[in-house]
Amino acid sequence: MNKTSTIILRGVNQNYNSTTWSFSESTFVGRDKTLKVFLDDNSVSRKHAEISLTKIGWQVRDLNSTNGTFINGKKIAKETFTLLPNDIVQFGEIALKVENINDLPLTKSMEDAVTDDFNIESVYTSNWDESFKSLGVLGDRTPKAGEKIFALLRAGHYLANVEKQEELLKNILTDTVAVLDAQRGAIALLSPITNKLVLKAIETGSESNSKLKPSNLRIPYSDTIAQRCLAKGESILYKGSDDAKKIEGQTGSISEGVMESILCVVLRTPRKKLGILHLDRGPLQPDFTKDDLKLADALASHVSSGIECAMLLDKQRNLFLNTVTILAQAVELRDIYTGGHTHRVTAIAMLLAHEAKMTEDELEKIRTGTPLHDIGKIGIDDAILRKPSKLTLEESEIMKQHTTKGAAIVMLVPDLIEIIPIVRSHHERWDGKGYPDGLKGEKIPRIARVVAIADAMDAMVSDRPYRKGLSLEKAFEEIGKGRNTQFDPALVDAFLNMRNLLDNYPEIPEA
Repeated sequence: MNKTSTIILRGVNQNYNSTTWSFSESTFVGRDKTLKVFLDDNSVSRKHAEISLTKIGWQVRDLNSTNGTFINGKKIAKETFTLLPNDIVQFGEIALKVENINDLPLTKSMEDAVTDDFNIESVYTSNWDESFKSLGVLGDRTPKAGEKIFALLRAGHYLANVEKQEELLKNILTDTVAVLDAQRGAIALLSPITNKLVLKAIETGSESNSKLKPSNLRIPYSDTIAQRCLAKGESILYKGSDDAKKIEGQTGSISEGVMESILCVVLRTPRKKLGILHLDRGPLQPDFTKDDLKLADALASHVSSGIECAMLLDKQRNLFLNTVTILAQAVELRDIYTGGHTHRVTAIAMLLAHEAKMTEDELEKIRTGTPLHDIGKIGIDDAILRKPSKLTLEESEIMKQHTTKGAAIVMLVPDLIEIIPIVRSHHERWDGKGYPDGLKGEKIPRIARVVAIADAMDAMVSDRPYRKGLSLEKAFEEIGKGRNTQFDPALVDAFLNMRNLLDNYPEIPEA
């Protein structure tokens, strides 16, 4: 067997956040410094587990470790477990994500097929765009409706590779407007609540055509034509403005000559109608043709199932976020002194993340993880959690355990693994004097550094039975004093820049 497979692991918690390991041969994992995957943590045994390459792929096996090996939250005993991309492998308290598995090993039958008996005339390597563009032309480079075929192929690519509905619709619309030379395009979907069309995406074509767009246009599509399209379940080609006045309920776009030619096609699956794809051309462009209508309808049919899936994913994502919110509220119901704390900390953290120009991925983790930053308090005794006076030194040490208890809870939910750094590390300090791991500087995950500032801010201005909350001015001053000691200096600077956004605290604007 040809063992050319490479597995890539990435740390997702504690000191190993974003650390990666890549190897192509069987490897041991443990606290022994000589091992390929060395994890310096007391919860990990000296030779904890083995990750080996077998005929059926990469497998992990526990080596009678003290604290066990887990796959996606489930403990494995003596059996081996086959690893797949995105699996979470936990050794003691240290979790690693299977980032990727490249070049899976050849099976015997595959090896037998790889011979030199084939008469290979040519080999060609290209990127995705070049590969599919080549399908749209003949061997002599004569165009074969290439852009139209390419639009269909790209649409399929988006369906397979884009998760967020907003991004999916935007990409589809951008290509469709370009291929059909429209001055503008829009996608509107039916609301499951009101059953009315809601604008979800808009795209303007060339810069010259965009000048035709009036400043007073309220919606970028013909509402009446869209309603007829949906009611009859048929796609429409509308040409000319002679009958514009007969179309009632318009925004004025047609009668003003802005939309000279219109394509409005139904987005539908065998199960239901989803909405409409609307394209228009202006008076300086040629009218759409029946062939254009057929292509637009084909595109709509091609992408509708993907759009429906994206809608379901959005619904699932919202349900997931609602579940997170309920869990967070469960904590606040136990801690009578922190009502609204979770909501405020999340709002401040999101404002700060935007101010610091963090990535979409980081924003999503902060949006999901911040409501759960104190989830570990569920495991703290009421006598300590609800104590009306200041905690003793011993009680404070017990309270600090909410970070590790929270991380342990979140570890059991594979979909939440990536927000563990927020739950575990939001009390770490820039100078290394925080808890639970004493991380310092850049070693503290950036998303946790954001939540640390937001958490401290709300704690300072909130009243407690044993003290009065600080004024906003004083709290900002204290955050400034913590620059380079308690807090990330760059994030402190960003936080101080958003001072005016919190003038009406505890009312906080949405980020």
